[in-house]
Amino acid sequence: MNLQSSYEDTLNYLYSTLPMFSRLGKEAIKKDLTNILRLCEALGNPQVQFRSIHIAGTNGKGSTSHMLAAVLQHAGYKVGLYTSPHLIDFRERIKVNGVPVAREWVVDFVTRQQALLDEVAPSFFETTVAMAFQAFKDAAVDFAIIETGLGGRLDSTNIITPLLSIITNISYDHKDVLGNTLREIAFEKAGIIKPEVPVLIGEQDDETSGVFFETSVLRGSTIYYAQSLWDLVKVKEEPGRQHYKAIQKSAWKMYDLVTDLGGSYQQHNIKTVLAATELLVGQQLISTTLEVALAALSAVKTLTGFRGRWDVWQTSPLIVTDVAHNAAGIGEVMSQWKKVTAGKKYIIAGFVKDKDVPEALSLFPRDAIFYFCQAAVPRALPVTDLQAFAERLQLKGTLCASVAAAVDAVRSLMTEHDALLITGSFFIVGEALEHLEKTTLTDSVPDVRI
Repeated sequence: MNLQSSYEDTLNYLYSTLPMFSRLGKEAIKKDLTNILRLCEALGNPQVQFRSIHIAGTNGKGSTSHMLAAVLQHAGYKVGLYTSPHLIDFRERIKVNGVPVAREWVVDFVTRQQALLDEVAPSFFETTVAMAFQAFKDAAVDFAIIETGLGGRLDSTNIITPLLSIITNISYDHKDVLGNTLREIAFEKAGIIKPEVPVLIGEQDDETSGVFFETSVLRGSTIYYAQSLWDLVKVKEEPGRQHYKAIQKSAWKMYDLVTDLGGSYQQHNIKTVLAATELLVGQQLISTTLEVALAALSAVKTLTGFRGRWDVWQTSPLIVTDVAHNAAGIGEVMSQWKKVTAGKKYIIAGFVKDKDVPEALSLFPRDAIFYFCQAAVPRALPVTDLQAFAERLQLKGTLCASVAAAVDAVRSLMTEHDALLITGSFFIVGEALEHLEKTTLTDSVPDVRI
C-alpha cells in the first residue's frame, strides 16, 4: 500500500470510527479529562516535555495563536502550533514552524497506537490533542502554542501547565455546551487559568471581567489586560496589508506596524499578541525584541500558513473568505464588508446546525446577492432550513446543492468590478478554497520530518 492510500485509510479511521464533533455535535464531547490523561500517560506524558502557551476564547483564538507562533518563529525558536478545525488537510492542525506534520508521521502514530486507541476509545478531538503533544515532543520544539477546541475547563488541551494563559474574548457560542450567559461561558474559558501562571485577557467586558479576576485571585495568577498595555490606530489599508500606529502604553512609545492579515477585527488580536510578547520578554521567558515581533506580524501567513480570516483569494474580481461562524464574528466581518466598494456584491453562506443562525443572518446586508449552500458534513445546516431562516429576514437567495456549485454559479456571473464573500463556517470556507484551488492541500504542502 502506498503512502497516499495509507494516509487516506488512516484519516478514514480517525473520521469514521472516533466520535467527531463535526459529525455528531456535542454528543462527541467527553465531559472530563479522563481519556486525554490516559492517552498521554500511555505516551509518556509528552505534554510536560515542552514549554507551552495556552489560548482560549470565543473568537480570535486562531488568529492570536498564529500571530504569536509567527513572533516566536521569527525570534529563532522552534515552534509547535496546534489549532482546530482544519480547512482542507487534517495536518493543518499540527504544525512545526508553520509546516504541517508529515503524512508518514500521522500514519505511523495511528498504527503504533491502534491498540491504545481501541482500549481508551477517545473522541476524535482527544486523539488529535494527544497526537499534537507527541508530535511536539518528537520535534523537540522550544515552545508550543496550544489553542483550545471548545471552552477551556474540560477541553482536552487543558492538561498542560503553560508559561502564559490567554483568553481572547467572550461572546455567545455553543450555548448548549458552555452555558446561556456570558458569565457561564467565561467560567468555562477561565478553566485554563492555572495556579501562579499569569493570564492575559484580550478584550475586557464588564459582564465577564469579574469571573476572570476572581479566578485569577483564587489561583494566585497575575492577571493582565491587553488594552491596558497596548493600543492600535489604523492609518491605512491596502490589498493584503493593514497599517497601524501601535502605542506601547507602559513606555509611552509609538511604532509603525504592518500586518499581512486582513480584517479590521485583527486589531484586537494584535494588541493581545503584542501584550503577550511584552509579558514573555519581561518575565525573561523568551529573548527577542519588539522590532522582531513587528517584523513577524508583517509575515504571519508566510511564517505559519494561516488562512481563512478575511482572506483575499483574488482581487479582480474580489473574492474573500472568512470562517466567521457566530454572531460576534459575523458582525465584525459584515462591518468590514460594508467598506468594500463593488459593482455587485455576492455572498455565499452556509452554517452548521448548532449555531444561532437567525441571529447571524440578521447581521447580513439586505442588498447583497445571496447564494445559500451546505457543506458536505453531517453537522451542516440543510440549505432548505437556511433559506427558510433567511426568508423570514427578507433575505432572498439562490439555493445550491454544494459549496462548489455555489462558487461556480457566482463566478460565472461576476465581472472584474464585483465582489464575493464566502463565509458562515470553517467547512464552507474549506470546501470553497479547495474548489477554487482545484488541487488538494495534501498535494501542495511540504512535510516536516520529526
